[in-house]
Amino acid sequence: MEYARDYTMYAAIFGMFSFVWFGWAQEKPRASWRVYIGLASAAALLVCLTGIYLSVKHWDAPSALSDGTAFRNYLLTVYIEIFLAGAGAFVLHKLNRQNVVAPWIAFIVGIHFIGLKSVFDDPGLYLLAALLVAVSILSLIIAPKLQVANSAIAGIGAGTVLFCFAVLGLIRYLSV
Repeated sequence: MEYARDYTMYAAIFGMFSFVWFGWAQEKPRASWRVYIGLASAAALLVCLTGIYLSVKHWDAPSALSDGTAFRNYLLTVYIEIFLAGAGAFVLHKLNRQNVVAPWIAFIVGIHFIGLKSVFDDPGLYLLAALLVAVSILSLIIAPKLQVANSAIAGIGAGTVLFCFAVLGLIRYLSV
């Protein structure tokens, strides 16, 4: 990826969604985890806000999304992600499997990064995809063993992965 502005957006967007996932992790974790999840949420929010500031500061800089085809492919990928995540969550709710919604969403979010690799020309998005898919699967195995909600493990896992990629976005921005 060659655009510094896109790295600032990585920090903003991945930071924001890290914050969101850490929030979802608050659904029935172990009580002793709550303070750490809260601190992780605060750190994610700070990275997000830093990314927003830098993105606004460099708003007129070129982006991979400046190309019309790339932007259309980005929107198509995101719309498909939203549809699949929502439809799956709806079906899981109807099947009384709400406990699987967070892993499902993490799985779909992970898969959507495969499509975004070509939009941003960033092979690192393949790693992000693999890690989020792994989190979604592992949460189904680990949560019952720890007697916590699937969303606690999926939220901590996805929040951590996205936080690392948000920080990596800042590092990549600073190195350009």
